[in-house]
Amino acid sequence: MCTLRRMERIGVRELRASVAAAVRRAGRGERIAVTIGGYPVAQLGPFDPHDGFATLDDLVARGLLDPPRRSDPPRRGAEVPVFAGARLDRLLREIRG
Repeated sequence: MCTLRRMERIGVRELRASVAAAVRRAGRGERIAVTIGGYPVAQLGPFDPHDGFATLDDLVARGLLDPPRRSDPPRRGAEVPVFAGARLDRLLREIRG
């Protein structure tokens, strides 16, 4: 059975007054219809990748991944061959030294 959720509506005046809160809600996956004069004219929602592949930034924004603790780029030669049965914690420990 398919359950339909009603999209919340917000007037453009209310959106102007609380744009940061509305954008945070959209970043968490909520879709909000923006109305003018009671009629929906736009939609505010989470960013969907155009090519169908989610980036790390997309996953962080959805709360599915924690952001990296370090901002420095990875070392050259840090590529790790991944094969069935590889333990990620051991591979990372080996790379980090």
